[in-house]
Amino acid sequence: MLFGITLFAFAQEGQKGDLQIGVQGGASLPIRNYKTLGEAKTGFYSGLFIDKYFNGNRFGLGVDARYIRNDLSKMDSFHFENGHISTLYKNSSRFQDYLFTIGPSYRFARDRFHIEAYVRGGIMMQYFPAYERTLTYSDTRGTYDYIIKATENDVTNKANSWAGLGGLRFNYKLNTNLALFAHMDYVQSFGTKFGNEPSRFVVKESVPTTNPIATSTTIKGYLDHYEEVPAVKNTLHQTVHAGVGIKYIFSRSKPENVALIAPGNDRYDEVVKAKVEAKDIQIMVRDKQTDLALSGVIVSIEGLNTDEKSTTDANGLASKLVGVKSGVYRIVGEKNGVKTPLLTLTDADFGTNSNVIFKEIFHDDPRFTLIGETFDCTLERNLSHINTVLTNSGTRMNSSQISDAEGKFIYQLDAHSDFTVMANQKGQYSQTEIVTTKGLDRGQTLYVTLKLGVCELEKDGTWILKNILYDFDKSNIRSDAALVLDNVVAVMKQNPSLRIELSSHTDSRGDGNYNLKLSQRRADAAVAYLTNNGIDKSRLIAKGYGESRLINACGNGVDCSEEQHQENRRTEIKVLDYVK
Repeated sequence: MLFGITLFAFAQEGQKGDLQIGVQGGASLPIRNYKTLGEAKTGFYSGLFIDKYFNGNRFGLGVDARYIRNDLSKMDSFHFENGHISTLYKNSSRFQDYLFTIGPSYRFARDRFHIEAYVRGGIMMQYFPAYERTLTYSDTRGTYDYIIKATENDVTNKANSWAGLGGLRFNYKLNTNLALFAHMDYVQSFGTKFGNEPSRFVVKESVPTTNPIATSTTIKGYLDHYEEVPAVKNTLHQTVHAGVGIKYIFSRSKPENVALIAPGNDRYDEVVKAKVEAKDIQIMVRDKQTDLALSGVIVSIEGLNTDEKSTTDANGLASKLVGVKSGVYRIVGEKNGVKTPLLTLTDADFGTNSNVIFKEIFHDDPRFTLIGETFDCTLERNLSHINTVLTNSGTRMNSSQISDAEGKFIYQLDAHSDFTVMANQKGQYSQTEIVTTKGLDRGQTLYVTLKLGVCELEKDGTWILKNILYDFDKSNIRSDAALVLDNVVAVMKQNPSLRIELSSHTDSRGDGNYNLKLSQRRADAAVAYLTNNGIDKSRLIAKGYGESRLINACGNGVDCSEEQHQENRRTEIKVLDYVK
């Protein structure tokens, strides 16, 4: 009945979906009892299959026919002191099976690659080997023969059984109709009887005792080495198949033209076209985490004589395709190396009343997007083509990007992380800006923004190094301060004529002499860090000013906030000499 259903499905001319026919072959690897009790070796199989897929080419029904052969692991005669163990093979020493199955298939396709999963059930026609393994030994009383293992199937050594298989097929399409594939599946028979006849391979085997026979053994009695009552054992067919093959794909579609003959007329009526009108395709991309429209996504549409790419605008819309004919189209978006799930349009999507097929696809990137701008710190207008560097503060991994014609640059930021951003451009410098995603909810926030000021290097110019901090009453360089000083190292290396004074300042609280010494130690530590990273000491001067150069009115005895005192606790750079 199942084979009849399959043939009926194959015969439906109007049913959409591919029909494919393939041949395959490869290795048959016995496992479990089939390998141990059955003594089956690795063999081979060959066969063919037919699959009929239905509308959408996802689900289908298939039949599979195979020839399977596994030779026996023949045992050589084993000799001991007063005898031997030998095996008499009564027929072809191999298992031969013919397998016929039917069942569902599922296909997932992407470009030229597609994966098929399938499960089948059906009948296996089995041909078993027949043999006897005999223990022979002699003593003063005579010669004795004992059968220690023998097959127990009927004289025909044939049996039928229910069987099933399941596996995966990995395909690569050479063209529209031809594909190569590799596959792996598991095959097993089921049950103990089929039509009231035994369906398993059966052996009667003497069970060894704890006194095994070795080459130096002299047997005095059979029961010294084997149990008195033999055991009857059986095994299913159990193999893993791994192979390759080739298949031919027949694409199926409904006929477009239907000719009608009016009863009583002497001529054919006009041909009536049962066609679906061409439609426009409009794709919108959203961020899955926030549901916001997503710009900058490259959307690819491939299908019937179509291979289009476009980039989504600020509203998340790709370029509209106009007048597209009915067929199968595969659509995918990509941004920052992350692709959207594949969207497949079929003839069913063209069967609606709307003139436009509107579909949304969702881009799922758990990272945050940093959108930055490089601008002139004096004229406060955007600067283009400035090299920027992003550093993960935890991993110290760097990535760089040059701002575009509008001065914009974009980075992807991992969640729960701190970053520094700086400009790295000869003749110019920037502060080391800190960006963090800690505490941000990706479901609420997609974009992080930053304006990165870029200034010209010039003699006698000064600037305060932002985000360089010291522990209380200490002068050693912390890891976060090192990231800021790395920016200074880069500026010095790009501008070999640059000489600077690096100065440290404190607030007015505490003893003035102590503050002066502490600031000098901090300036010395910063300069030492630069020299240890390849900057010649002759290009650097370390100077501690203590509380002598306050930049606000928070002197001794003045009540100021912590933020005001922080303004005075700073590290400054002054350009002593620079030639462009």
